[in-house]
Amino acid sequence: MCRLFGLHAGPRPVRATFWLLDAPDSLSVQSQREPDGAGIGTFDAEGKAHVAKQPLAAWEDHAFAREARDLKSTTFLAHVRYASTGALTMVNTHPFEQDGRLFAHNGVLHGLPHLEQRLAELGVSNLVQGQSDSERLFALITAEARRAGGNVGAGITEAVAWVARELPVFSLNFILTTATDMWALRYPETHPLYVLERGPAASPLDARSKRIHSRSTDLSRSPHVLFATEPMDGNPGWRPMESGELIHVGPDLALVSTAPFPEAPGHLLTLADLEPTAAASQQP
Repeated sequence: MCRLFGLHAGPRPVRATFWLLDAPDSLSVQSQREPDGAGIGTFDAEGKAHVAKQPLAAWEDHAFAREARDLKSTTFLAHVRYASTGALTMVNTHPFEQDGRLFAHNGVLHGLPHLEQRLAELGVSNLVQGQSDSERLFALITAEARRAGGNVGAGITEAVAWVARELPVFSLNFILTTATDMWALRYPETHPLYVLERGPAASPLDARSKRIHSRSTDLSRSPHVLFATEPMDGNPGWRPMESGELIHVGPDLALVSTAPFPEAPGHLLTLADLEPTAAASQQP
């Protein structure tokens, strides 16, 4: 399945180094099913979003994700994609940017013609550049945030409630971020998503998952919040988010947790309901 990683460092930019495919280049690794894209999003001192991403359609393209990236930002969003919908192209690779916000998703939703009709009704069809369900979900959130006067939390709540009511859903796990605020959703319980509040520590941040590795010496001196598809170190503070839990992290790193959605979407999909490619992309 896709790998998500979000880091909120608070009000001051910090430097962090990322590897999006942290594995040796060996025949045993090459023989395994490889990811279909990788990307990381950051914000500069003026709050402008920057995204570096690459579809990984061939083994030789993986150098992009294996190279270390030394970046500075208040928030970071990383994603390694296993394609379920849409070709292996740049426009289908996460993170996506809309209205100065960044978004990455792990999951599948069906009923895209119905979703596209809703986007047309809301006047945001032009936001969608690719074929992925993820970008369309983001466009719906963007549209609802605009209708709510820029209130992103309200936009997320309205958009996800509509999707849960109207569309067949396998998983809607995502992270959405600006330079100052980050939102993470786990819904429903199909895939896990973890959160960690990490205070100042003597050791630098050294967070590793099966695909994403982040290291920061700066974060040995200041608190921060992490979201990830799986615990990325042995810290006992990692906790799984509840199904339906939406967490907002503000610039002061205060966490606000809500559960504004039904226990399960109205049309919950299983792996058996997915096309073989999509089902393979959602395996742990």
